[in-house]
Amino acid sequence: MFKRFISYYKPYKKIFALDMVAALFISLIGLLYPVLTNYILKTLIPEENLKWIIILGVVLLFSYFIRMLLRYFVQYYGHVMGVRMQADMRSQMFQKLQRLPFSYYDENETGKIMSRMTNDLMNVSELAHHGPENIFICGTTILLSFVYLMMLNWVLTLVIFTCVPLLVCISLFLRKRMNRAFMDTRKSVAEINGALESSITGIRVTKAFHNREEEIRKFELGNQQFVEARSRAYKAMGQFGSSTAFITDLFNLVVLIVGAIFIYKAFHVDYVILTTFMVSIGIFLNPLTTLINFVEQYQEGATGFKRFIEIMDTEEENENQDAIKVEALKGEIIFDHVSFDYETTKGVLKDVSLHIPVGRMVAFVGPSGGGKTTICHLLPHFYSITKGKITIDSYNINELDLGSLRKNIGIVQQDVFLFSGTILENIRYGRLDATDEEVYEAAKRAQIHETILSFEQGYQTQIGERGIKLSGGQKQRLSIARVFLKNPPILILDEATSALDTVTEAYIQASLEELAKGRTTLVVAHRLSTIKNADYIYVVSEGLIQEEGTHEELLAANKEYADLYYKQFKEADILVNC
Repeated sequence: MFKRFISYYKPYKKIFALDMVAALFISLIGLLYPVLTNYILKTLIPEENLKWIIILGVVLLFSYFIRMLLRYFVQYYGHVMGVRMQADMRSQMFQKLQRLPFSYYDENETGKIMSRMTNDLMNVSELAHHGPENIFICGTTILLSFVYLMMLNWVLTLVIFTCVPLLVCISLFLRKRMNRAFMDTRKSVAEINGALESSITGIRVTKAFHNREEEIRKFELGNQQFVEARSRAYKAMGQFGSSTAFITDLFNLVVLIVGAIFIYKAFHVDYVILTTFMVSIGIFLNPLTTLINFVEQYQEGATGFKRFIEIMDTEEENENQDAIKVEALKGEIIFDHVSFDYETTKGVLKDVSLHIPVGRMVAFVGPSGGGKTTICHLLPHFYSITKGKITIDSYNINELDLGSLRKNIGIVQQDVFLFSGTILENIRYGRLDATDEEVYEAAKRAQIHETILSFEQGYQTQIGERGIKLSGGQKQRLSIARVFLKNPPILILDEATSALDTVTEAYIQASLEELAKGRTTLVVAHRLSTIKNADYIYVVSEGLIQEEGTHEELLAANKEYADLYYKQFKEADILVNC
C-alpha cells in the first residue's frame, strides 16, 4: 500500500523536491537560535562584544524572515500538491466506479461511496502534504539537535535520550488501538451519509406517509453510532496524547535535575551549557511532539487511503481483452440453457432457452420476482451468467466489447432516471454528438415536442433533480425520446408504463409502438394490455419458462397465461360483448 501511495507523488516531483528543500532549511534555521545562544553566552558576553551581539541578532532576524517565506512556500505549495493528488485519486475513483459491475451497486449504498470519495480523500490529501513534511522537518531537526547536544555534553545527552525508547514503546502500543477506532469512525460516517442520501432522496415518500419521526429515528440511530465510534477514537487518542505528553514532560525534568547535579558535582557542566541545553531541549521536543501528534493524522489518512484502495481493487466488469467491436447488430437473440444466480440469491434463472428472430417483439409475463427483468439485464451484460450462453447475431455477448454491445441496445424502464440539467441535455444523453435538430426530431417521435415548446424556456428548461419538475408521463416520454435518438436495433421495455395512469399509459403506448417498429423488442409487463401486439410471449415464473407461444396459443392451452389474462380482462370482455 505504501508504494501505491508514493506513486501519486510522481507527477509532482518538482514541487515535492522544492518542498523538501524548503523543509530542510526550515530545520537548519531552527537550530541557529540555540547555537547562537551558546556562542553569545559563552564568548561574546564575557568579552563584552556588543557589536557582534547586534550583528548576530540581525543575522537571526534575517534568517527568521527567510524561514517565514519558506514556511509560506511549504504551506501553500505543499497543500496545493496534496489537493492535486486528491483530485487525481478522485478522478481515478470516479472512473473506476464507472467500470464496476451492477452487482457492486447492489451491495453498496450511494452515500457510503460518496463518503469515500469526499471525507476519506480529504484526509488522504492532508496526509500527502503533512506526512513527508513533518517526517522530514522533524526528523532532520531531531537528528541535528541530537548531534548538537552530544557536542555540548554527551553524558547529559545520553541520559536525556533514555526517555525516547519509553516514548516509542507507548506510541507503538497505542497505535493499533487508534487505527481500529478511526476505521470504525470512517464506517459510521459512511452510514450517516448513506442514511442521509436515502432520506433526502425519498423525502416526498416520507411526507406522503407522514413518517418523519421514523426517518429521524433511523438517522439518530446512525448518529449515535457515530458518537460512540468517535468517542472510542477520542478515548484512544486521549490515552495516546496524555501518555506521550507525560513522557515529553520528563525531558524537561531530567534536564533540570541531572544538569543541576552535574553542575553541583562539577561534572564538565556549567551554567552556560545547562542554559543552552534547556533552550536546545525545546528545539528537540517541539518536532518530537509534532511527530506524536502526527500519528493521529497518519491514522486518519492511512485508513482513508485503505478504503480508497478497497474500491480501486474491486473487480471490474468482466470484459474480454480481445473483445470484438461491432458497429451495428441486426438483433437475433438466443439464450442457450442460461442459468443465473445473484451473490445472495440462488436459482434466479434455471436453464432458460429462447430464440428471438430479428425484428420480432416478444413479451415476458409472470409474477414479480419470477426472473423477467433479470433476462433483460443479462442481455446488455449487466451481470455475468452462471451457466449457458447468450448470443446476438451469433456473437457470444461475453466476447463482445461492452461499449459495442450496449450501443446497440436501448432500454426504457419503469423508474426513469433523468439527470439534473435541461431537457435538451437529457434527450441528447442518448447520443452525445447529436445535433439540436436530431434532438427535436426524437422528441417529435416520442410525442413530447409540443409539450416542451409549451414550457417558458422550451428545451432549455431545467428539470430539477431526477426530473422532479416533470410529470411521470413527461419523464417517460423524455426517456423514450432519448432512445429514439440512440436508435438501437434492440429495444428493452421493462414495465415502461406500469407506473402511469390508464390515460397516460395509452398515450405513451403509442410512442412505444412507434419506437419498437423495425427493432427486436423485449417487453416486460404486468399489464397484459401492453403486449397485445407481441409476436411471441414467454411466461416466466420461479426462474423457469413455464409457457411460450402466441397470445392465441397460450389462451388455448388454458394454463398460467390464460389465468392471468382472464383475471385482467374478463370483466372488460363482458362489457365489450354487451
